[in-house]
Amino acid sequence: MSESIVSAQSDASSTSFGSFIEASLSKVPEVTLGFWFIKIIATTLGEVGGNAVSMTMDLGYFWGTVIFGIPLVVAVAAQIRAKAFSPWLYWATITLTTLAGTTLADFFDRSLGIGYLGGSISLFMLVILTLFAWHKTLGSVDIETVVTPKAETFYWTTIMFSQTLGTALGDWMADNTGLGYNGSALLIAVVLAVIAGLYYFSKVSHTALFWAAFILTRPLGATIANSLDKPVAKGRLAISDITASIVMAVLMVVCLRLIPQRAGRH
Repeated sequence: MSESIVSAQSDASSTSFGSFIEASLSKVPEVTLGFWFIKIIATTLGEVGGNAVSMTMDLGYFWGTVIFGIPLVVAVAAQIRAKAFSPWLYWATITLTTLAGTTLADFFDRSLGIGYLGGSISLFMLVILTLFAWHKTLGSVDIETVVTPKAETFYWTTIMFSQTLGTALGDWMADNTGLGYNGSALLIAVVLAVIAGLYYFSKVSHTALFWAAFILTRPLGATIANSLDKPVAKGRLAISDITASIVMAVLMVVCLRLIPQRAGRH
């Protein structure tokens, strides 16, 4: 009888511990060096993929946004409804935000005539306002708190605005600062290295540093992508957007297969 009681208590304890572990996991990945590497690949893919649809296929920025926007909404809904972290679903959703962000930024900057600087400022304000609303509603914008549908909604909204901002910011830096694509990429890489240094050797908020790095990896990917697909006359490689998209997609799949992915623990 006593053995049965002990066994039952042990099972209950194990179930409770298992529930605690499950509850402490989120549907967003642990932020590691691999996370940032895949993120940069995804942003590069988003730039060349967006250009392939809107320019190479000549479908235009508006229809490019529609083409990527519909599956993006479906992917975000699936991510929010998912019961556990799925690397493939998460990174597919991230990639769709970069694809839609590319065409959406170009639509506002070029089709509507806002310009790169106007688009960058407007989108930066949207990122700040979303983070403010998120913090005001839930008390924190730390990704370690992204464990509820409401927090996930704020998370993906912030990501979408930041991906769109990255495209506009990357184009503005390359075309209006005299740095060009390679110079802009180098400058962004240096700033990211400074952020990494602050993360390890200062008391600056890790949450603020995360979002700064997340936003800046987008124009980094955009400037790298533009170095690949722009004409040789401009000192670039003139690789077809479609070819570059296929190469980056294959590289991303390989990385997802080889780089360990696990849910962040909270």
